[in-house]
Amino acid sequence: MGSYKEIDLSGIKTYTASERPSKVKAGEEGRAVRAGMTVREFLDSLPSILKAGDLKEIARSVVNAKKKGKPVIVMLGGHVIKTGCSPVLIDLAVNGYITHFASNGAAAIHDTELARTGHTSEDVENQIEDGSFGMASDTAVMVNLAAKRAVDTGEGFGEAVGSMLLKEGGAHVGRALVARSYKLKIPYTLHVAIGTDIVHQHPDASGAAIGEASMRDFRIFSASVAELGQGGVVLNLGSAVIMPEIFLKALSVARNLGNDVADFTTANFDMIQHYRPNVNVVQRPVLSGGSGYSITGHHEIMIPLLAAAIYEEAEA
Repeated sequence: MGSYKEIDLSGIKTYTASERPSKVKAGEEGRAVRAGMTVREFLDSLPSILKAGDLKEIARSVVNAKKKGKPVIVMLGGHVIKTGCSPVLIDLAVNGYITHFASNGAAAIHDTELARTGHTSEDVENQIEDGSFGMASDTAVMVNLAAKRAVDTGEGFGEAVGSMLLKEGGAHVGRALVARSYKLKIPYTLHVAIGTDIVHQHPDASGAAIGEASMRDFRIFSASVAELGQGGVVLNLGSAVIMPEIFLKALSVARNLGNDVADFTTANFDMIQHYRPNVNVVQRPVLSGGSGYSITGHHEIMIPLLAAAIYEEAEA
């Protein structure tokens, strides 16, 4: 006989599993994948559970937003461009499934470099040692001049970058998100924090111009946010801080001015789920109505997968 008292289980109350409410049902399970499946067959084979189900709901929301003529705003960070997703996003915009792009400064810088030279993304570890990191003068001249031009002409910051890239006609300008947005006549707004971008390290950077151009783009962005109610969509692709913060402020502005911005869909796609995107994009904005989703995964996989789901949902 042991030294310690044991609980007596003989009085436990039980039930049968067949009568118990359960979260997972057999019909929701996935189906086996096979070679030669169509995209639709693959998507249909995914389990109707958790994030696979959420992905389909997000795609459905985008398709419905287009049908209703509501905005589909895509916010992004620089990594989305560096992982080669611009052509996928451009195609969605061409087909009317994205109506507004908004990014931090890094995304437009990578976009500009790819458009003009066909390459981007420095070897920071090596170049930071000798202070050469971020010192590409041609990139700085283009982006800093765009800020000054936006102030002089009344254009948006992203609008000026896109126009200048198209006029220059670089070898790879067709894959530049900011340039193609300008050609499609949809907003690409730039939201820049002073000191965060390599172009700010150069003597031709004007804080006054960058600030004023970014402020104009905030107002343009807020105008799109004001139209989100009753069916719009906001997708945050890889911006951990700047775009979630800007979105929440734009939403407050829109509601303060009397716009009924409720009953819309938000989603955060990123490799790691961070505090600000989940609170400022997924949770707080839809408290008064709507749905918010969080999808974790690498951009180079998840963004094309989302695009495929959107096109298949549109044809369903």
